[in-house]
Amino acid sequence: MESSTPTRVLVVANRTAATPALLDAVRERAGRGRCAFTLLIPNSAHGLHRLVDPEDQGRSEAEETLELAIPLLEKAAGAPVTGLVGDPEPLAAIQDAIHLHGFDEIIISTLPTRVSKWLKLDLPHKAAGLGLPVTTVTASGREAKITA
Repeated sequence: MESSTPTRVLVVANRTAATPALLDAVRERAGRGRCAFTLLIPNSAHGLHRLVDPEDQGRSEAEETLELAIPLLEKAAGAPVTGLVGDPEPLAAIQDAIHLHGFDEIIISTLPTRVSKWLKLDLPHKAAGLGLPVTTVTASGREAKITA
């Protein structure tokens, strides 16, 4: 019997937010049961903002990514998708989102292994340490599923 409460899925992405691999993963996850998806884009800090105060810069790049990706994700999910702009540091952004909004699962979408900063930082394993199941999707396809 399916629960009346949808599973809350946090989708974490940046440059891969509208890639076919992520859209497929969202479509597949939505097909397994009712979900409420939220797309989290860490707010990229550029230039001096990395050294000074990344919170002080405009959020236009992250907001543009949300505007592009949300309609595509909504089509894949078959339901509305909420968007969030988070801390520039991806693990901190994930922690903030979980503590403020509560989630049941995480999907991390990243660039392929050879160029991914998130994979070099071992973000999927660190996120799994927060106690939620984590699925990692790369721009070239699904890479791993990590269960906390």
